[in-house]
Amino acid sequence: MAGIVSYGAYIPIHRLPRELMAKAWGTRSSGGERSVSNYDEDSLTMAVEAAFDCLHGHDKKKIGGLFFASTTSPYKEKQSAVLAARTVDLGQEIVTADFAGTLRAGTTAFGAALDTVLAGRQDNILVTASDVRLGYPNSDAEQAFGDAAASLMIGNSPVIAEIEARLSLADEITDVWRTDEDTYVRSWEDRWVIGHGYTKNIQEAVNTLLQRTKLKAADFAKAIFSAPDARSYQALGQSLGFTAAQLQDPLLSTVGSTGAAHPILLLVAALETAKPGDRLLLAGYGDGCDAFILRVTPEIEKVKGKKGVKGHLASKRPLATYEKYLAYRRMLSWPEREPLRLFPAATAMWRDRPSVLSLHGSRCRKCGTISFPIQRVCYECQSVDDYEEAPLAGKLGKLFTYCLDNLAGGLEPPTVQSVVDMDGGGRIYCLMTDNDPNQVKVEMPLEMTFRRLYEGAGFHNYFWKCRPVR
Repeated sequence: MAGIVSYGAYIPIHRLPRELMAKAWGTRSSGGERSVSNYDEDSLTMAVEAAFDCLHGHDKKKIGGLFFASTTSPYKEKQSAVLAARTVDLGQEIVTADFAGTLRAGTTAFGAALDTVLAGRQDNILVTASDVRLGYPNSDAEQAFGDAAASLMIGNSPVIAEIEARLSLADEITDVWRTDEDTYVRSWEDRWVIGHGYTKNIQEAVNTLLQRTKLKAADFAKAIFSAPDARSYQALGQSLGFTAAQLQDPLLSTVGSTGAAHPILLLVAALETAKPGDRLLLAGYGDGCDAFILRVTPEIEKVKGKKGVKGHLASKRPLATYEKYLAYRRMLSWPEREPLRLFPAATAMWRDRPSVLSLHGSRCRKCGTISFPIQRVCYECQSVDDYEEAPLAGKLGKLFTYCLDNLAGGLEPPTVQSVVDMDGGGRIYCLMTDNDPNQVKVEMPLEMTFRRLYEGAGFHNYFWKCRPVR
């Protein structure tokens, strides 16, 4: 029996009130707020965060693959799934794949993971979907979009939600798109997009699936659909026979429409409150539709320790200005400090992957001292090449010391240069992110987060930062 074994989510800490966006342009606000990824985040770093949340309490050695879904992957020719798999510290003998090019990339990756498990090729596949989409400035899309990621672990046991039925439809329609030269999402006339694309495809897929399974709307605890806007979402649910109480909150007023991650994110939110026996209907739209019927099992009551959607919604910090959002998305430029520019090398990145990507230190086999990054010589007992790698990702730490650097450049001076003592041993020198410099103090609890550090040599350079525990 293949199904969902675990789930996770990630929503950036920053929120932008839509009234600030409207005020900047002298237009009308659509209400509420939207999530905004930090300047050092992208779809890959958010996918990694969601994957860690999903993996909490599970043995990584049993994961046989990772599928990454996004319409805003940081690379056009390089597999982000491999980079994510290395960062969350999966093994090398795994299957990886990127799913892109459509808003239903998340549900398509979900279906492909199910096929992989059902075929017996792997026991568990990690699916992580993420998007950071850009709408044209002063457009409805700019207000409607939000940044987030969600993750599912697909396996055979113990399953918290089994898949009872599924259906996929393909439909060639140019309704919402970006070419390889576009920065911003394009769209055709709204009524045509909603009527002939979104509504038509989901209605056809859901009605066909219900007919084949001899089920009706009243048989479901929750209906979960991709949602471009609240009105279309409510109208679609009503047309299919679902009551307002059955429709999962689309999170449009608190997070926004999160692209390929949206249906998976809403599924995670539904699973957080689901009870054994609940039947869920999931549909993801984009150039067609993927539809699934899921049945929640008693194993759902054993899921603990997830931040999930609830935890991330409760942890937030408002952006003070619309201009800060523009800077985060690099629609405004700022000068680089020439003396502080770095010049990376692909060879050095490759050599240091265990420390740079997987956050591994070295544990001396003789005295047990943990060092970071990996050291061949133990600074405590001076033994040489007698160590084992010690994973530090996922551990908490405390701030040992810090300085506020006003000369390092960047978007939000001062930069907090930090020295973190990790629980269980190990000391890491790194930058702090998602913080208020006025609230930083020695001994404050911290957690590590994977971030985009800087651009150089034509590729993205990622590393770990610390942040106050959310």
